[in-house]
Amino acid sequence: MSSSVPPLSSTGVFTVAESILIDAPREKVWEILLDFGSYKEWNAFVREQAIVSASGTALADQTPAVGKRLLIRTVHLPPTMGDPGLMQSIGINALITTIDHENYRAAWVANSLPSWAFYAERWQMLTVEGGKTKYENFEVFRGILAYLLKFFAGKNLVLGVRAMAEGLKSRAEGA
Repeated sequence: MSSSVPPLSSTGVFTVAESILIDAPREKVWEILLDFGSYKEWNAFVREQAIVSASGTALADQTPAVGKRLLIRTVHLPPTMGDPGLMQSIGINALITTIDHENYRAAWVANSLPSWAFYAERWQMLTVEGGKTKYENFEVFRGILAYLLKFFAGKNLVLGVRAMAEGLKSRAEGA
């Protein structure tokens, strides 16, 4: 289902999105964004993320590339830098579909279930706007289970993508 072009929001049940201007070079923001091991230091939404083998074991080489698997171990809903409470932390398996170093775009899909049941496609992009880096982050959710996710966690997902954007800004401007 994925391509090198982000999906239209209208193709899903719902979309969460956020953008923010960051006063740091695009290359620096890109480096932080692709350093999954550092997420626990600045990202209140996605606290842990690693490239793994088919069996789920973390690989020694954590360089993001198309076709590699991601284990997003800890997604805090609502976002928090502390330990999540009971039922606040979920994990997701995903497949990297785009790592575009030239255009500063990364994407992956959550594809553990049949796409008719649940499918999520996440895009993160960096552009230059007025001498600053514009970070855009959005995820389109599809499938029957997306309706349940929207009802039970939609507001917290909105808070999560906002917290990730703000954390990335703080890390890039302060690091």
